[in-house]
Amino acid sequence: MTTDCPDELIAIANKLADLARPIAQRYFRSGIAIETKLDASPVTRADREIEAALRQYLKQTVPDHAVIGEEMGGSLGHAGPVWILDPIDGTKAFATGTPVFGTLIGLAIEKRFVLGVIDQPISEERWIGTAGQQTTLNGTRTQVSDCTGVSAARLYTTAPEYFGQEAAFDAFVRVRDQVMFTRYGADCYAFGLLASGHVDVIVESQLNLWDVAALVPVVEGAGGIITDWHGQPLTTDFEGQVVATCNSGLHETVLQLLTA
Repeated sequence: MTTDCPDELIAIANKLADLARPIAQRYFRSGIAIETKLDASPVTRADREIEAALRQYLKQTVPDHAVIGEEMGGSLGHAGPVWILDPIDGTKAFATGTPVFGTLIGLAIEKRFVLGVIDQPISEERWIGTAGQQTTLNGTRTQVSDCTGVSAARLYTTAPEYFGQEAAFDAFVRVRDQVMFTRYGADCYAFGLLASGHVDVIVESQLNLWDVAALVPVVEGAGGIITDWHGQPLTTDFEGQVVATCNSGLHETVLQLLTA
């Protein structure tokens, strides 16, 4: 298979994850202060330090590339490659000492997500997805599960309150009521678990660009499907709703439930 992402960019993504990991490790379960941003979401010193370190490395290494990050912003108005950073996806998990957060590093070219890293600093697990290549976990290829029936599916979502509007929550409930069981609260880590065959369905809403950019190559490179709730591919124009599954048949069933 060929790749749409040069090896040197994959090496940069790995280096970024290497830079982020010790910062997260140093602050994890340290009693770090938790602040509240204007959008009411939490942030810590670790979030900001990680993003600053990653931006500095990108500025030194690929100064002509654009950067968008959760904590320091950025714009998609750039014709070339765009790095999309979430220094700690799952700040609430991080702030409560739960090791299911992750650093997300995504790369978009012409609106398409071509490279993604999910790095869990505490368990030292790193999923890398690249367009045209099979996803790896710590260097070993991963594969989604062979679950085909919704009644046998294992479902994850971050939390019910993230569905916002009643109609979106009702749509989630239609899926929840059909699966084998549902678990909550793994944030980006759940997508790594799906890529490794331990989760079969993930339904999320109100996600941001930096929440999603890294996930798409990881899921797709492991053989999974990830779209919006209407089955449309996720690009930099997506609008917040995401569903990921382990195969196209299960995906179609979940989409029908979500849009019923």
